[in-house]
Amino acid sequence: MIHRRAYAKINLMLSVGPPLPPGASHAGYHPIASWFAPISLWDDVEVTRGAPSVSIEWASDAPRPTPIDWPPEKDLAVRALRALEAHAGRTLDAKLVVRKRIPVGGGLGGGSSDAAAALLAVRNAFALDIDDAALGAIAARLGSDVSYFLDTERDGPEQAPRPAFVEGLGEHIERSPRRRGRLVLVVPEFGCATGPVYKAFDELVLESDRVRLSAWQVERFARERDGIGPGTPPTPHRVRPELVRERAGKMQTALQSRLLFNDLAKAAFKVEPRLGTLVTALKRITREDAHVTGSGSCVFLLDHDGKIRERVERARGALEEQVGPLAVLGVDLA
Repeated sequence: MIHRRAYAKINLMLSVGPPLPPGASHAGYHPIASWFAPISLWDDVEVTRGAPSVSIEWASDAPRPTPIDWPPEKDLAVRALRALEAHAGRTLDAKLVVRKRIPVGGGLGGGSSDAAAALLAVRNAFALDIDDAALGAIAARLGSDVSYFLDTERDGPEQAPRPAFVEGLGEHIERSPRRRGRLVLVVPEFGCATGPVYKAFDELVLESDRVRLSAWQVERFARERDGIGPGTPPTPHRVRPELVRERAGKMQTALQSRLLFNDLAKAAFKVEPRLGTLVTALKRITREDAHVTGSGSCVFLLDHDGKIRERVERARGALEEQVGPLAVLGVDLA
């Protein structure tokens, strides 16, 4: 039996560009620039050679178990197994077990991490003749985040993938040094579906660009009336890898909450107003910024002094009256 941990990640920073235009090879997809970091929350993925079967279940200590209401063949770990069968040109008789802890719809990358763990475990269990480059190509076809989790240079199956700057559609990955830090992870009972959040993001970006262009046109009229040049029109929203790198460079010794950001946060609040309520309440209670990871719904806070979790726990009852049941976890950067 081959066992691998499939770690969750957070987006310390996430810049998102507008969707690629019609005619592009991935039309409709959004380029990103993000700083991914693994945390000490993981699923367990096991692969055993023998009579084929699939088991996807919640671990007994899962913080937010929800119904596993998708067909097994839709699960990314199962799809990873099938992709390796297609590559090998034969059936791989395997018992695949996924014990989940990472919440579904939380922005923590659980499904993608499971897929990467399954790729590595199946390759090992069957001693497949497939190199890292070919395995990476399969990972990229499974999903944009899978390649990040497929860190073949990690030290063994219990080790988390290294942090990384992830750009483009997830294909550009530059590993960065591991970081130390304690976080508070707040897990609401509701999830955020990625598709609606990106749709809301597009709507917000279009409106923001329209408002800024309209303001510039008014300013241009005034400037031309006064005999001044028209000035420079506003730049439409774009992905900002340079901002992610610049801010990361300022956090060589320790993470700084004020430098973290997520372009999808406002869109997630629009899709799920309770998330906006939660983030606002957490900031008021802790006097620290609360950050959405991915497209939501999980929220994290830096806990440098070890007191943030205490503040959240003391206010938990009041928070749950506003947004429903919450799980509050202390986690480390892994």
